[in-house]
Amino acid sequence: MLEHISNGYVAKETLNSSLPKVKNDDQAAQQFNEGFNLSRSTMRFAGLFELIGSLFLLMSVFGKTFVRIGSIMITIILSVAVFKHFEAGHGLKGAKKALKLLGLNSINFLETLSSTNK
Repeated sequence: MLEHISNGYVAKETLNSSLPKVKNDDQAAQQFNEGFNLSRSTMRFAGLFELIGSLFLLMSVFGKTFVRIGSIMITIILSVAVFKHFEAGHGLKGAKKALKLLGLNSINFLETLSSTNK
């Protein structure tokens, strides 16, 4: 049960983060451009990838395969986010939320590999 709650938390946080990107929000696009030197189309792609990964995590009650797919997708996005925060000079403080979610997401993924239940 705890793994479903943990997956739900990561999914909710990444879903909330993805929505402005997918909706092509002007403020989000400006932040992506100024903060990370990334284009609007890159922002939308990242948001869509994040959204799909979140939906897979939300479907974790249907099986470990959904968790694994969602975790891998979200790990990719969060790893790039952490890298971009450090590259932009935001440091540990700027990357803190992404690092927290990345750690929790990694634990969720490792749990699916170690458990014998499907």
